[in-house]
Amino acid sequence: MHDNTEVPVMIIDDEAHLRMSAGQTLELAGYRPQGYANAEAALADLETDFPGVVVSDIRMPGMDGMALLREVRRRDPDLPVVLITGHGDISTAVEAMREGAWDFLEKPFAGERLVEVVRRGSDKRRLSLENRALKAELEAQQSAPGPRLVGRTPAIQRLAAMIQRISRVEADVLLFGETGTGKDLAARAIHERSSRGGHPFVAINCGAVPETTIESELFGHEKGAFTGALERRIGKFEHAAGGTVFLDEIESMPLSLQVKLLRVLQERSVERLGSNQPVALDIRVIAATKVDLKAAAEAGEFREDLYYRLNVVTLPIPPLRERREDIPLLFQHFAAVAASRSGMEAPPLNATGVSALMAHDWPGNARELRNLAERYVLLGVTCDYHLGMLMEGVDHDSPELSLPEQVELFEKQLISQALARHHGHVSEVCEHLGLPRKTLYDKLRRHDLKAEHYRHAAES
Repeated sequence: MHDNTEVPVMIIDDEAHLRMSAGQTLELAGYRPQGYANAEAALADLETDFPGVVVSDIRMPGMDGMALLREVRRRDPDLPVVLITGHGDISTAVEAMREGAWDFLEKPFAGERLVEVVRRGSDKRRLSLENRALKAELEAQQSAPGPRLVGRTPAIQRLAAMIQRISRVEADVLLFGETGTGKDLAARAIHERSSRGGHPFVAINCGAVPETTIESELFGHEKGAFTGALERRIGKFEHAAGGTVFLDEIESMPLSLQVKLLRVLQERSVERLGSNQPVALDIRVIAATKVDLKAAAEAGEFREDLYYRLNVVTLPIPPLRERREDIPLLFQHFAAVAASRSGMEAPPLNATGVSALMAHDWPGNARELRNLAERYVLLGVTCDYHLGMLMEGVDHDSPELSLPEQVELFEKQLISQALARHHGHVSEVCEHLGLPRKTLYDKLRRHDLKAEHYRHAAES
């Protein structure tokens, strides 16, 4: 049940005693009534996205209720307007409903009838504004530059909220997640949303740079520092001035270099090879690993002091199997990107394809899913391959999911998406899916879905 104390109700009537009576009734019901003697004054106070309901008499001097209704609907067609008609004035009530009134009250009306009409109108208004905000958020995500996190599950919503918070602070960050979970995407998202977003983002894969050259790559060198150093070279850390350095697979960094990295992190300065002159650094460092660095430090495979220096803010990246309901949406996103890049059309997913996606464990996580989506776009239009036959690591000799199993997967996905969209509010999910409350609760238990998880994700 929602608290009504913040829900305003405009009461427009030229008769003061009717305004007072209706206002007292609504105030006792927990609403916040606002009385107006004429329509013009009410319209002057009507703000964009007004979060309540308008209740107005039809017969008033100056602008009448029908003219008010038309003006309100011109400004915001989703705002509920309740009109008060005279006794027996059925033709006026019919005209009002035809013009788009939410409901009408016939004089004299009981207080309970007024409260019930306003309650339904305020519920409708709340849902309209939530959907409007959701649409605006999705459009902003689609048009925003830089990386986007795609998904609706609590796991991805918590990750997005954490990235938003972390981006506002200057602390170094350690990202921890399996191969292919999107650590690079998370690092770029933190950078783009931070005050450093307009400066360089320098990514270094510590496992891909040869050990013989990694120190020069990171810190730079002076001319003549070693054989072949024919000129001064600025290292990655200096190049990232004002921006972010992303150290991927930091567990692969040689122990000898870890000592120098620790000094750089502590002193925020670097010395080029062949120089004793420190160069001040204005950078943020984001490191990423797919292994437990604490365990690696205890085994002597990673410097313990560097681990604790990096471990100021740790952000876990969830694997795909922990956000399974996002898989079809994420696949469609990757397919749309691939189709746009290649100039081809992404074939629509059928029921069997979605079932195959949902049933797979995705050991390669989002990277594996993206590769599959790209192959699907390139091959799906012109060949007869089943989507499952394109998937890596799947036992193609195993039997396909039965029809009941496919239905179960679809149902769980739809309920999960509805819970995420309505932030775990069961009454709204019931209305969205057209289900009785008891039926929804039965399905939540069967699919091991908990509405409170989606509420907590929305509050994060």
